[in-house]
Amino acid sequence: MKTHPRGHLTTLEHEAIHIIREAAAQCDRLVLLFSGGKDSIVLAWLARKAFHPAPVPFPLLHIDTGHNFPETLAYRDEFVETLGGRLVVRRVQDSIDQGRVAEETGPTASRNALQTVTLLDALKELKVDAALGGARRDEEKARAKERVFSHRNAFGQWDPRQQRPELWQLYNGRKQPGEHFRVFPLSNWTELDIWQYIAAEQIPMPSLYFAARRPVVLRDGMWLAKTPFLTLLPGETVEDRCVRFRTIGDATCTGAVLSEAATVEAIIQETAASRVTERGGRSDDKRSDAAMEDRKKVGYF
Repeated sequence: MKTHPRGHLTTLEHEAIHIIREAAAQCDRLVLLFSGGKDSIVLAWLARKAFHPAPVPFPLLHIDTGHNFPETLAYRDEFVETLGGRLVVRRVQDSIDQGRVAEETGPTASRNALQTVTLLDALKELKVDAALGGARRDEEKARAKERVFSHRNAFGQWDPRQQRPELWQLYNGRKQPGEHFRVFPLSNWTELDIWQYIAAEQIPMPSLYFAARRPVVLRDGMWLAKTPFLTLLPGETVEDRCVRFRTIGDATCTGAVLSEAATVEAIIQETAASRVTERGGRSDDKRSDAAMEDRKKVGYF
């Protein structure tokens, strides 16, 4: 296992591993929510370190919207195989076919919000006590309200006023039947920390994070990838631009940024200079000022 120089990354790594082990000690049935994005990749990497040389003792759960980038799915399968982990996939399309959710329509239709129902159904099916997630407090104002052990009621709902105090890094995992926790070991990390850790550990990353010429469409100030899931609106044209993605989510709502950063080192420099949060490129977060918080209250990641 690779080690890196002493410093704040070491402190963050030790804290995250402690939280992962604490969750495993307090909860019988865990999953790691895995999207194939940089935060869940780092989280899975840390989980491997937490239990090495034993394998990670819980599965990686991916909620597939059906609108994922092909590069993400290819990376997901290769990474999990390299990790020696077990992958569980649940699909939004199945929720649609079962009548559990209704497909959105219109030019801004997305499946990103629909995955909440698929996720809650999967957690109930798997009888999950705690779901490890890669959310960070610096991503979005609603996530800044999270505890590390974030309590969810029997309906999977989050109430920021009912969260438990976490003094001296003591985490309360007690719950009633049917309730569960979302556990966030990366709460104190920043986007820059993530990329610096990726560089220190030499973690292979999906190609979408690196700048390359790609077909994109400018919509409402955002560059969206031209995929089979994106329908052009009147007046829109496909352009070939050098872009990269700061987040990897549903392709219909994940915006790219104009960039020349084609290496991890260049991404670190670009991230350090950026004054726009990475979720500033997510159209689903722009539906209202409280879009993320509203989704979290009904069970979103």
